[in-house]
Amino acid sequence: MTFDRAAGLVESARALAAGEVTSRALVERALARIEATQPTLNAFRVVRAEAALAEADAADRDLAAGRRAPLLGVPVAVKDDMDVAGEPTAFGCEGEFPPVTRDGEAVRRLRAAGAVVIGKTNTCEFGQWPFTEGPAFGVTRNPWNPEHTPGGSSGGSAAAVAAGLVPAALGSDGAGSVRIPASWTHLVGIKPQRGRISTWPRGESFQGITVNGTLARTVADAALMLDAASGNHDLDPHRPARVDALDAVGRDPGRLRVALALKPPFTALPARLGPEVRERVLQLAERVARLGHVVEEADPPYGRIGLTFVPRATAGLAERVSEAPFPALLDRRTRDAARLGRLLGGAPLQAARRAEAVLHRRIGAFFTSYDVVLAPTTAAPPPRVGAMLRLGGLATDRAMIAACPYAWPWNVLGWPGVNVPAGFVGDSLPVGAQLLGPEGSEPLLISLAAQLEAELRWHEAWPPVEAVTDSPAT
Repeated sequence: MTFDRAAGLVESARALAAGEVTSRALVERALARIEATQPTLNAFRVVRAEAALAEADAADRDLAAGRRAPLLGVPVAVKDDMDVAGEPTAFGCEGEFPPVTRDGEAVRRLRAAGAVVIGKTNTCEFGQWPFTEGPAFGVTRNPWNPEHTPGGSSGGSAAAVAAGLVPAALGSDGAGSVRIPASWTHLVGIKPQRGRISTWPRGESFQGITVNGTLARTVADAALMLDAASGNHDLDPHRPARVDALDAVGRDPGRLRVALALKPPFTALPARLGPEVRERVLQLAERVARLGHVVEEADPPYGRIGLTFVPRATAGLAERVSEAPFPALLDRRTRDAARLGRLLGGAPLQAARRAEAVLHRRIGAFFTSYDVVLAPTTAAPPPRVGAMLRLGGLATDRAMIAACPYAWPWNVLGWPGVNVPAGFVGDSLPVGAQLLGPEGSEPLLISLAAQLEAELRWHEAWPPVEAVTDSPAT
């Protein structure tokens, strides 16, 4: 068989508007790619084949009638923690879940932009871990090396985009869950400002630490997806001023002061930056300097920020577990973490929420000296599949923190971050670096990321076809 890969989001939208291709053709090709890779990559929990084809036909009628919208007729995917009308939202959990009746706000906005939601991608149970595996759906694998995880918890979205099944996807990020899988699959992953993409029907997700974000192969594609999904429900508590992400692509960011932050933030468990990852991040920092920016080593004053993360994360998990229709089927680690969340859900949680303003002032002052922070996204390359699946609770925490100690503080702050590919280590294993900024800094981060992309052209590298299909291409 042959295996064509998805054109980018910007290119697909352009070709549809120009009449060079039909939405039905794009959706049929995407469905064929998903079918060919599901036995190996297992990126999708739900594939909306019949519904997506019907939506594609409707989009083609609209295109023929002269209607235009940013993503009209383009197939995309969303993570299975987002509501899509007529489909279940299992969020990585075992059991039979009823279909929901209404789209979540982010999905509603994608549809309003004309996108065809082709399916819902796999995620670990309640999005807790940096791997995408579980008894509910099996193992989702990394297109670059199927013996390794694509990361998590938005691993299904990352695998689908990296393999070229769809041009872009939505994920969510509560401790790096967009940026980590983007790093480990050679993608651009944007974690936007809290509230930029609505999490409604939840005004806040996991006590405000989780936001929805975008994954794509190019900065422009990730930015277009961000623009299409951005906006708020009337009852959203966080409503940042709108930004034009796509307009920032190609804009000169000016001469920036960049802090190279290599030291992991404080955690109760040890973490160390792996030498191979360090080397790739340093090489990227050299590229940034060659572009004319001032780069110097400096670490944000995180302090004991982890003490504010744990109550919010575990209390948020306890809320989800209390709503779970099949609690007996949940992973023991989930039940134990929810028990801790119930214990921390009173005064400790209130103190953690109050501390955010103090952290904003202290870490915000760092941005009077620097414009952007450049940091590793992870401390290690993607682990092998199964490496964390059956560990106990403490062992899982140790493994997670050892591999992924860098991303989560920006979830406490609620500020934007962008993963950019930093190259490969070992056996074709991607790693990444994150560009981090203060409140509302997506345009600046995107313009710097696009400047790097123009130099490094990371989007020209693809996983080997034989690694992503169930039989070699012919």
